[in-house]
Parts: sequence; C-alpha cells; structure tokens
Amino acid sequence: MKILFFTLSILFANIAISQTHQITKHNGEELDVNFIKAENDLVYYSLNGSAEEHKISKYAVSKITNKQSNQTQKVSDKVIVDSKSDYKFVTVLSQDKTIGLKQVANFSGVSTKTKGEPPIANKNQTAMRIKTQSASNGYPFVSIVEKADGKYEAVAYVY
Repeated sequence: MKILFFTLSILFANIAISQTHQITKHNGEELDVNFIKAENDLVYYSLNGSAEEHKISKYAVSKITNKQSNQTQKVSDKVIVDSKSDYKFVTVLSQDKTIGLKQVANFSGVSTKTKGEPPIANKNQTAMRIKTQSASNGYPFVSIVEKADGKYEAVAYVY
C-alpha cells in the first residue's frame, strides 16, 4: 500500500512540474518552459525541473502557447526593417531589455550638439541619427550608451 501511494505521489508530482508552456521566438526557435509572468518588456520563465527564473525580451518572443488548453497569447509583432526610410520602426532598448536578441554590430560617434538647443533635443537628434543608421543596415533594435565626453556607443540587435 505504501508503494502504491509513493508511486502515485511521484506520478502526480511529475505532472505538476512538467513544462506547461511553449515560447516561440521570432527566429523560429521554440522553448518548452513553465511561464511565470510578463512585465516591463520581459518574459519570465523557468526550465523543467528548475526553480531558477530566466528572462527574455518580449521583442524576441512571438507567442506563448499554453500546452494544456492550447491557447496562444501573442507577445510581439516581428519588426522588419528593409531600408533607411524604415527608421521609425527601429526600437531603442536599454541593455537589460535585449536578452534573447542577437548582437550584430557596434558603432560609435559624437552626440549632436546644436547651439541654443536644449539637451533633450540634442539627445533626440542623436537617437534619430542612430536609428537611421541602424535601419539602413536592416537592424530593428539598437541600444545606446552615452559617454560623459559627448560620445556614444550603439549596439545593434536582430532576432
């Protein structure tokens, strides 16, 4: 009798910790995970048999499918940047929001400084120039790190 209860408890525990969701990334990769939550442009999940929490950028994830109910939740649309005129589709992300995206290029330069313009306008002009450069190369995501000496470094990302 003890063996029967032990066997049943192991069986039900295994079902309870099995992977319940499937994350489909924009690059076609699929991950079998236990979905935890989605907040602050990040998707949190854990792998099978692990309590460790992992995270991935919502921009890298296409959809999350619940395996038990077969419901699909769309997370983000795939951004396609073909030409320089698509600069408005380029998204500027902070470094922590790029998890799961592939780093493809680095470029640097001097921040725009126009006499009489407020600092926010100069920052917007610099971001516009970086987004245009990123779009002309076909990169939909960019992360900008401004340095104290008026220079910047930008990192471009793709799926």
